[in-house]
Amino acid sequence: QVQLVESGGGLVQPGGSLRLSCAASGFSFSRYVMSWYRQAPGKERELVATISTRGTITNYEDSLKGRFTISRDNAKNTVYLQMNSLKPEDTAVYYCNARFTQTYYWGQGTQVTVSS
Repeated sequence: QVQLVESGGGLVQPGGSLRLSCAASGFSFSRYVMSWYRQAPGKERELVATISTRGTITNYEDSLKGRFTISRDNAKNTVYLQMNSLKPEDTAVYYCNARFTQTYYWGQGTQVTVSS
């Protein structure tokens, strides 16, 4: 059974940090490109960051470069998103995504709220 389970979300003050984790099971994690997406209330889901299968190539939404870092540990079947200098506009549900050719898997999401 394929599972992507996100964790690490929560309430944080502006300027704070959070580290999201996504634990994968039920498929060959190391073969999949992993990404984080987010969806704010009333907005479409948007791509946050992507990491290649070996973790050597990363891409970010332009406005997030320098604040967010995606990484993965293939031995632990886990992908991470380190988020620093958080802003209220980063408030959203964050989703983990796994992609291999035409096959996609999604997690259930974890809520991140940035507020004072």
